[in-house]
Amino acid sequence: MRGCGHADAKATIRVAVTGAVLLGLLAFGNAPKPSAAAAVLALQKMGIRSALVTGDNAGSARSVADVVGITDVHADVLPENKAAIVTQLKAGGERVAMVGDGINDAPAMAIADVGIAMSTGTDVAMQAAGITLMRGDVRLVADSLDISRRTYAKIKQNLWWAFGYNVLGIPLAALGMLNPVIAGAAMAFSSVSVVSNALLLRRWRGAAAAEVANAPANKPLPVTA
Repeated sequence: MRGCGHADAKATIRVAVTGAVLLGLLAFGNAPKPSAAAAVLALQKMGIRSALVTGDNAGSARSVADVVGITDVHADVLPENKAAIVTQLKAGGERVAMVGDGINDAPAMAIADVGIAMSTGTDVAMQAAGITLMRGDVRLVADSLDISRRTYAKIKQNLWWAFGYNVLGIPLAALGMLNPVIAGAAMAFSSVSVVSNALLLRRWRGAAAAEVANAPANKPLPVTA
């Protein structure tokens, strides 16, 4: 999708996060995708504010924004000015993630703290991004952020487990109060704890992932790409 100013051009949603800004592109045709409003709502629940940045005229932009629940709208934006919007957000102390799928989105994605590309987009966009969503379902933007946060939380928890065992065990070993057999067992249990805690992530299901998992085998999934 290219953010040009033609009447039939596909609009672009930029999502900005309060404190940690996500500047995301959610693509639409003449009408918003069925999952677009749900995607924006999911981002809002995560503390993320959304802004629509598009090359279309103000009337078309406002029409799309009203349907999906966005209040911050930037219309008639030239392709080269998309990167300027990202730069402006970062200058205001925000952390910015840019979600895009077009060649014109690549510079903004490269400038952003995190670039998220849609696999239905151009190769240039995917090269500029750090994350590529494997389906055209815009709800995957929120899902990708959710699993990223959960993964980071698991990393911190596992570090606590690993350091905790060593903080307790090293002084006891230095004082000769720790039997080598017990020390070996504690080390093994530490590894088991870390791996088991990490494996809990396998139970995670995002909104888009849950729909795929729960879809009947004889019923095709709705086309959102």
